[in-house]
Amino acid sequence: MPASTARRIADMARALHPVQRPPQGAAWNLAHLDDLIQPGSSPRLAAVLVPLIQRSSGMQVVLTRRTAALRHHGGQVSFPGGGIDAHDDGPVAAALREAHEEIGLKPSAVSPIGFLDPFLTVSAFHVFPLVASIDPDATFTAEPGEVDEVFEVPLDFLLDPANLRHGQTQYAGRLRDWVEFSFGGHRIWGATAGILVNLRQRLEQS
Repeated sequence: MPASTARRIADMARALHPVQRPPQGAAWNLAHLDDLIQPGSSPRLAAVLVPLIQRSSGMQVVLTRRTAALRHHGGQVSFPGGGIDAHDDGPVAAALREAHEEIGLKPSAVSPIGFLDPFLTVSAFHVFPLVASIDPDATFTAEPGEVDEVFEVPLDFLLDPANLRHGQTQYAGRLRDWVEFSFGGHRIWGATAGILVNLRQRLEQS
């Protein structure tokens, strides 16, 4: 690993929650979506992998485009991930399992760096985003039942506030803020964009 990449990963590790201690407490965006949670119920726990891979052109973020037929967030750009099952040994295991199932990423090619803050989705999932470094020799194979495409976006593009668009829309009887990126014909919005914004914020605050 180049020294510059190692330094960048070390800086990220200092800015994130430790891998050994997933963040506790409410999602950082709960106030924006708390009315979507049914009284007496709790959000389902989920985990996503935020995969970073070093290329000759710089560090890239690996993203997927979900198949349109999926029940939750079909057709949208997302990180590999999903619900934490009873047999998963916490969010790290769930994120690695889902990434292997969805894009064929072997757990041995993944080096976890740390957690971002939990994020609440409009589908009432309490998501633990796990940032990880991926072996540059790793290969990706999309599971056709879940993923239409695997693609990469430069991390520096996603960390530049100038590339982030803000807006508002009515959803479930309430005006809500949203953010999105546009890259290579892909609209990166919703939970994925929110998680990327949290990554930038934590790096800026560290």
